[in-house]
Amino acid sequence: MVTETDLRLGDGRTLHVYDTGGRDRLAVFWHHGTPNIGAPPAPLFAAADRLGLRWVSHDRPGYGGSTPLPGRDIASAAADVAAVADALDLDRFAVMGHSGGGPHALACGALLPGRVVAVVVGAGLAPYGAAGLDWFAGMVPAGVASLRAAVAGRAAKEAHEASGAAYDPEFTPADLAALHGDWSWFDGVVGPAVRGGPGGLIDDDLAYVHPWGFDPAGVTSPVLLLHGERDGIAPVAHAAWLAGRCPAAELRRYPEDGHISVLRHAGSALEWLRDR
Repeated sequence: MVTETDLRLGDGRTLHVYDTGGRDRLAVFWHHGTPNIGAPPAPLFAAADRLGLRWVSHDRPGYGGSTPLPGRDIASAAADVAAVADALDLDRFAVMGHSGGGPHALACGALLPGRVVAVVVGAGLAPYGAAGLDWFAGMVPAGVASLRAAVAGRAAKEAHEASGAAYDPEFTPADLAALHGDWSWFDGVVGPAVRGGPGGLIDDDLAYVHPWGFDPAGVTSPVLLLHGERDGIAPVAHAAWLAGRCPAAELRRYPEDGHISVLRHAGSALEWLRDR
């Protein structure tokens, strides 16, 4: 069962928090993608229960029940997670992020080194402007257009979203099979995020292409990167770059997987987390 609460922060903001409970279990903070609300991943509940893991998560600012924070950077996620962990009396925990949640999970690893025991990133992005990485190479055209608008600044990004430009993620057959199977769960987290307006998405995309506020080289805890080689939303070169930057990283590449279907390997990632 998932308990939902609202946490009031010192700056007056509210974070909407999710928790599956279990004080004796290792907590895994889930970092959601764009645009999603923060409900933890129900398709992984059975595996987590078997492994003795507890899910904790929150709606990122501007999504669901969490107060917007315009101008937020990726690094700001670490302070929010620390506040949630303090409220739940959690000293140490793991973090796991999918897609746009990946950079936010890495932020926690870099900025909460005494608390984060391990990091899992599925289909995540590398920092914009990363040395030696052609950041847009291999990305679907709709993704390039959306993120280039973010590079141009908030006004351009807002205009892009207001234009009604279609976003085609060009999901692979494996992605579509996942979305019609266990990962149809995404319908329940994307729908509410989209109905809430584009604010959270705009702030996310601006954060991805502006300075993150930390260096992935600062993530000294173990990092597991999962990435499908057919991913056109976050190309696999991003994961390869991160694997070369994070000191204790392992990259698992899956030749037949795309952006969503890579999550079929998330159960083994949870086993990796438990073993840490």
